[in-house]
Amino acid sequence: MRPKPPPNYLAAYPVALVNEVQRLIEQDRFAEILLRKYPLAHGVRTDKALYDYVFELKGEYLRNAGQLSKVAYDSKLHVIRNALGMHTSISRVQGAKLKSKREIRVATVFKEMPPEFLRMIVVHELAHLKEREHDKAFYQLCLHMEPAYHQLEFDLRAYLSYLEVSGQPLWASVCVDAIAP
Repeated sequence: MRPKPPPNYLAAYPVALVNEVQRLIEQDRFAEILLRKYPLAHGVRTDKALYDYVFELKGEYLRNAGQLSKVAYDSKLHVIRNALGMHTSISRVQGAKLKSKREIRVATVFKEMPPEFLRMIVVHELAHLKEREHDKAFYQLCLHMEPAYHQLEFDLRAYLSYLEVSGQPLWASVCVDAIAP
Protein backbone atom coordinates (compact mmCIF):
# COMPACT_ATOMS: atom_id res chain seq x y z
CA MET A 1 0.00 0.00 0.00
CA ARG A 2 1.38 3.39 -1.02
CA PRO A 3 1.43 6.05 1.73
CA LYS A 4 -0.90 9.00 1.32
CA PRO A 5 0.78 12.16 0.01
CA PRO A 6 1.93 14.75 2.53
CA PRO A 7 -0.62 17.47 3.33
CA ASN A 8 -0.17 21.13 2.48
CA TYR A 9 2.59 21.77 5.04
CA LEU A 10 4.98 22.21 2.12
CA ALA A 11 2.61 23.86 -0.35
CA ALA A 12 4.62 27.11 -0.54
CA TYR A 13 7.87 25.35 -1.46
CA PRO A 14 9.13 24.40 -4.95
CA VAL A 15 7.60 21.22 -6.37
CA ALA A 16 11.03 19.55 -6.75
CA LEU A 17 11.74 20.06 -3.05
CA VAL A 18 8.33 18.74 -2.02
CA ASN A 19 8.80 15.71 -4.28
CA GLU A 20 12.20 15.01 -2.71
CA VAL A 21 10.71 15.06 0.80
CA GLN A 22 7.86 12.82 -0.32
CA ARG A 23 10.32 10.40 -1.96
CA LEU A 24 12.42 10.21 1.22
CA ILE A 25 9.29 9.55 3.28
CA GLU A 26 8.12 6.83 0.90
CA GLN A 27 11.57 5.17 1.00
CA ASP A 28 11.61 5.24 4.82
CA ARG A 29 14.79 7.34 4.77
CA PHE A 30 13.39 10.64 5.98
CA ALA A 31 13.32 9.77 9.69
CA GLU A 32 16.97 8.71 9.62
CA ILE A 33 18.04 11.95 7.95
CA LEU A 34 16.06 14.12 10.37
CA LEU A 35 17.26 12.21 13.45
CA ARG A 36 20.84 12.61 12.30
CA LYS A 37 20.33 16.36 11.99
CA TYR A 38 18.30 16.75 15.21
CA PRO A 39 19.19 13.79 17.46
CA LEU A 40 17.43 14.69 20.72
CA ALA A 41 14.27 16.35 22.01
CA HIS A 42 14.33 19.32 24.37
CA GLY A 43 13.46 19.14 28.06
CA VAL A 44 10.85 21.95 28.12
CA ARG A 45 7.87 19.79 29.07
CA THR A 46 5.70 21.88 31.41
CA ASP A 47 3.89 25.17 30.95
CA LYS A 48 6.12 26.69 33.63
CA ALA A 49 9.28 25.59 31.81
CA LEU A 50 7.84 26.94 28.54
CA TYR A 51 6.99 30.25 30.26
CA ASP A 52 10.57 30.54 31.53
CA TYR A 53 11.97 29.63 28.10
CA VAL A 54 9.82 32.21 26.30
CA PHE A 55 10.65 34.95 28.81
CA GLU A 56 14.37 34.22 28.48
CA LEU A 57 14.17 34.70 24.69
CA LYS A 58 11.91 37.73 25.05
CA GLY A 59 14.33 39.30 27.51
CA GLU A 60 17.24 38.72 25.17
CA TYR A 61 15.65 40.11 22.00
CA LEU A 62 12.44 42.00 22.79
CA ARG A 63 12.92 43.74 26.14
CA ASN A 64 10.71 46.67 25.16
CA ALA A 65 7.86 44.60 23.73
CA GLY A 66 4.61 44.35 25.67
CA GLN A 67 4.25 42.01 28.64
CA LEU A 68 2.89 38.48 28.31
CA SER A 69 0.28 37.36 30.81
CA LYS A 70 0.33 33.69 29.85
CA VAL A 71 2.49 31.17 27.99
CA ALA A 72 1.29 27.58 27.70
CA TYR A 73 1.17 24.43 25.64
CA ASP A 74 -2.25 23.95 24.04
CA SER A 75 -3.37 20.43 23.12
CA LYS A 76 -6.27 21.67 20.97
CA LEU A 77 -4.36 24.24 18.96
CA HIS A 78 -3.10 22.11 16.07
CA VAL A 79 -6.32 20.16 15.70
CA ILE A 80 -8.87 22.97 15.98
CA ARG A 81 -7.15 25.96 14.43
CA ASN A 82 -4.66 24.16 12.18
CA ALA A 83 -1.94 26.26 13.78
CA LEU A 84 1.22 25.35 15.65
CA GLY A 85 1.40 28.46 17.78
CA MET A 86 -0.80 31.40 18.52
CA HIS A 87 -0.33 34.90 19.84
CA THR A 88 -3.45 36.57 21.16
CA SER A 89 -4.12 40.02 22.51
CA ILE A 90 -7.25 40.78 24.50
CA SER A 91 -8.24 44.31 25.54
CA ARG A 92 -10.62 44.93 28.42
CA VAL A 93 -11.92 48.06 30.09
CA GLN A 94 -11.15 48.15 33.80
CA GLY A 95 -12.57 51.30 35.32
CA ALA A 96 -11.22 54.23 33.33
CA LYS A 97 -8.31 52.25 31.91
CA LEU A 98 -7.96 49.93 28.95
CA LYS A 99 -6.01 46.81 29.98
CA SER A 100 -4.43 44.54 27.43
CA LYS A 101 -3.44 40.92 27.98
CA ARG A 102 -1.19 39.01 25.62
CA GLU A 103 -0.79 35.25 25.48
CA ILE A 104 1.36 32.81 23.58
CA ARG A 105 0.13 29.28 23.07
CA VAL A 106 2.26 26.54 21.53
CA ALA A 107 0.83 23.30 20.14
CA THR A 108 1.47 20.33 22.43
CA VAL A 109 3.16 18.49 19.55
CA PHE A 110 6.21 20.68 20.33
CA LYS A 111 6.71 18.94 23.67
CA GLU A 112 8.40 16.08 21.83
CA MET A 113 10.52 17.87 19.28
CA PRO A 114 14.12 19.06 19.04
CA PRO A 115 15.06 22.31 20.79
CA GLU A 116 15.59 23.96 17.41
CA PHE A 117 11.94 23.43 16.41
CA LEU A 118 10.67 24.76 19.74
CA ARG A 119 12.90 27.82 19.38
CA MET A 120 11.61 28.41 15.84
CA ILE A 121 7.94 28.42 16.89
CA VAL A 122 8.61 30.56 19.97
CA VAL A 123 10.60 33.05 17.88
CA HIS A 124 7.70 33.16 15.42
CA GLU A 125 5.16 33.91 18.14
CA LEU A 126 7.42 36.43 19.87
CA ALA A 127 7.89 38.27 16.58
CA HIS A 128 4.12 38.85 16.58
CA LEU A 129 4.57 41.03 19.67
CA LYS A 130 6.16 43.65 17.40
CA GLU A 131 4.90 42.72 13.92
CA ARG A 132 1.32 41.53 13.45
CA GLU A 133 1.50 40.57 9.77
CA HIS A 134 3.71 37.97 8.11
CA ASP A 135 5.58 40.56 6.08
CA LYS A 136 9.22 41.39 5.39
CA ALA A 137 9.72 43.14 8.75
CA PHE A 138 8.23 40.13 10.56
CA TYR A 139 10.60 37.65 8.92
CA GLN A 140 13.59 39.97 9.43
CA LEU A 141 12.78 39.99 13.15
CA CYS A 142 12.51 36.19 13.14
CA LEU A 143 15.92 35.98 11.45
CA HIS A 144 17.38 38.39 14.00
CA MET A 145 16.27 36.10 16.84
CA GLU A 146 17.05 32.84 14.98
CA PRO A 147 19.41 33.10 11.97
CA ALA A 148 18.43 29.60 10.77
CA TYR A 149 14.71 30.40 10.99
CA HIS A 150 13.81 29.56 7.38
CA GLN A 151 15.69 26.23 7.37
CA LEU A 152 14.12 25.26 10.69
CA GLU A 153 10.66 26.16 9.41
CA PHE A 154 11.19 23.99 6.32
CA ASP A 155 12.53 21.08 8.39
CA LEU A 156 9.59 21.38 10.77
CA ARG A 157 7.09 21.41 7.90
CA ALA A 158 8.80 18.40 6.34
CA TYR A 159 8.65 16.60 9.70
CA LEU A 160 4.94 17.40 10.05
CA SER A 161 4.41 15.91 6.59
CA TYR A 162 6.27 12.79 7.73
CA LEU A 163 4.23 12.67 10.95
CA GLU A 164 0.97 12.97 9.01
CA VAL A 165 1.92 10.06 6.76
CA SER A 166 3.58 7.76 9.29
CA GLY A 167 1.89 8.68 12.55
CA GLN A 168 5.21 7.91 14.30
CA PRO A 169 6.75 10.76 16.33
CA LEU A 170 10.53 10.67 16.04
CA TRP A 171 11.59 12.14 19.37
CA ALA A 172 9.08 10.58 21.77
CA SER A 173 11.64 8.04 22.97
CA VAL A 174 14.83 10.11 22.72
CA CYS A 175 14.07 12.95 25.12
CA VAL A 176 16.83 13.98 27.43
CA ASP A 177 15.56 16.25 30.21
CA ALA A 178 19.09 17.39 30.95
CA ILE A 179 19.32 19.17 27.59
CA ALA A 180 19.20 22.90 28.07
CA PRO A 181 16.32 24.56 26.22
